[in-house]
Amino acid sequence: MNLTGSFLAALLLSVLAADAWSQGAPYPAKLVRVINPVAAGGNQDIVARAYADQLARAFGQPVVVESRPGSTAMVGTRFVKSAPPDGYTLLAISNTFTRVPAMVTDPGYDPVKDFAAISMTSDVPLVLVVTPALPVKTVQEFVALAKRKPGELTVASSGAGSTGHVAAAMFSRRAGIKLLDVQYKGAAPAVVDLVGGHVMLRFDQVTTSLQFIRAGKLRALGVTTGKRSAVLPDVPTMQEAGLAGFHDSTFNGMVAPAGTPREVVERLRAEIAKAAASPELRNRFAEQGIEMVGSKSPDEFAGFLRKQVDEFAVLARQAGITAN
Repeated sequence: MNLTGSFLAALLLSVLAADAWSQGAPYPAKLVRVINPVAAGGNQDIVARAYADQLARAFGQPVVVESRPGSTAMVGTRFVKSAPPDGYTLLAISNTFTRVPAMVTDPGYDPVKDFAAISMTSDVPLVLVVTPALPVKTVQEFVALAKRKPGELTVASSGAGSTGHVAAAMFSRRAGIKLLDVQYKGAAPAVVDLVGGHVMLRFDQVTTSLQFIRAGKLRALGVTTGKRSAVLPDVPTMQEAGLAGFHDSTFNGMVAPAGTPREVVERLRAEIAKAAASPELRNRFAEQGIEMVGSKSPDEFAGFLRKQVDEFAVLARQAGITAN
């Protein structure tokens, strides 16, 4: 099928879906799938399953999470892009969704044009952690040490474009320092080596490092969000440490194929916002350092995604970030 044929097919699906809604077809009238494009068990998967349970209660229909990992989340993302725009196949996303297009030649999707934004679902601060053997206790002391030893301090990342890698690149450019990137095939081995003293620092999700910080096996210097983390109240933000405007975190959210009827998107957003505000869900995840969030409107989340895409594209060009 040529490009014109593909466009007409997508347009027809969108019109049929909207027409079904306008004729009073209930939504949802059957099982809803949420595709998780990364490996099961991580924050993205856990958050998606929590919301799926809440949506199932609200809808009176099954809402299941199905993992389709592979190729930096591109396999599952492309699958949802090609699904009918009827609200029955959704995509759980994170930062990777907005960053891959700037790192690969043919990602097979456009995060803005090919999807309808529904809502953010959670936000997880990152924390700059160092091995206790490193003679620094504040961000300022760390920056001073890095300037005395350019390119000598090793930072563990989970690969090019990963959350920790991007945060380290942003931090280095903002602080005017140079770090030596050591890449791992995932967060777990990176943290293991950091705890073992084989590397010196890492920008890690609070949820992963919290147990090691509390046990004294890692030292937390600063969090990357605009406010302090509730689970690390004594750890300053990067802005408090002198890096004005520094902000980076791991967000999770939900999108649908482009052309999904606005009424369906808004119904999903409203139920997500209601779930995010429930004390049961908020308290359960707050204990892990995860803030449950619901967007005020689909347009608000769409604007957030566009900003994420644009800002990372600039950083990727400036810092030479490409997928391995």
